[in-house]
Amino acid sequence: MKKATKKKKMKLKSEGFLFIVLGLILLAIPIVNVYTKAILSESNIDLERVRSDIENQENLNSSLKMEISELSSLDKIQVVAAENGLSYQNGNIKVVTNE
Repeated sequence: MKKATKKKKMKLKSEGFLFIVLGLILLAIPIVNVYTKAILSESNIDLERVRSDIENQENLNSSLKMEISELSSLDKIQVVAAENGLSYQNGNIKVVTNE
């Protein structure tokens, strides 16, 4: 009879340990789940912020390209040249071709 009670006590101690481990695992799963969702949410916020910055920079670049096109038009160049006392002479213009 002593052997049976000894085995039963050992079995009860190991079962208690397993219940504690199982309880800790069941407690850790929701905590880890909430933590990973928080990290994911923070990453998504950062991603949206970067996308917004990129979109703003692309808009600025587009605006600057349009301004460059306006300022580099022949009419605008002629107006600026006339304001600075320069004259437009066709004989002085040389055309360069890519051959």
